[in-house]
Amino acid sequence: MGPIQANCYILGCERTKLSAVIDPGDEVDRILTSLARDELRLLYIINTHGHFDHTGGNKALKEATGAELLIHPADAARILNQAASAASWGLRVENSPPPDRYIEEGDIITFGDISLKVLHTPGHSPGGISLVTDKVVFVGDTLFAGSIGRTDFPGGDYETLIRSVRTKIFPLGDEVVVYPGHGPQTTVGDEKRHNPFFAEGGMKWI
Repeated sequence: MGPIQANCYILGCERTKLSAVIDPGDEVDRILTSLARDELRLLYIINTHGHFDHTGGNKALKEATGAELLIHPADAARILNQAASAASWGLRVENSPPPDRYIEEGDIITFGDISLKVLHTPGHSPGGISLVTDKVVFVGDTLFAGSIGRTDFPGGDYETLIRSVRTKIFPLGDEVVVYPGHGPQTTVGDEKRHNPFFAEGGMKWI
C-alpha cells in the first residue's frame, strides 16, 4: 500500500464473516473494496507499530467501518502525530484517531474462528508487535525475508530487535510462515538458515 509499499493484510473468518485489517498504511478504498467483495465485517484495525506507512489509513478506515483501533501503548503517541512524520518524507497522511484499546504481550484478539496472540517484539520501534495464529505470524517491520527492520529511527535499537526475533519469532517453529511489513513472505526456518543477520557473527545494521 502507498508509495513506501507497506504490506496490508486482511484476515477474515469464513464462517462468521468477521475480520481484522493489519497495517492499513494507505489506499483505504482498495481495502474497503476487498472487504465488500468478500462480504466481511471489519471488527479490528491492528497496527503492528506506529510508523505512518503502516498506519496512514487508520482514520479513513475507522470512519468508514467503525472498527476498533488497536496498538501497543509504547507506539500509541506516534500515530497521533503521523502527519508531521510523513511530511518529513515529502508525503501526506492524516493523523490517526487515538486507539480504542491497547494490546500487549499475551493478549488474544478473537474474531469468529480466528484468534491472534500478541507478541511484543520491539527493536524497530518500542511498541512493535507480532501477531501469531495457526502456523502463521505477522511481524510488521521486525523481520523481512533475508533482512530485518531498520533500527536507526527514533526508538529503534539493533540489539533489542535481534533479541525479539531470536526469543519470540524463532521459537514458533521452522514451518511457521512469516508475513512481513514489506516484501515477500518467508518462513521461520528460512530466516534461521539464510538471514545474514542471524548467522554466526551476523551483520550489524548501519
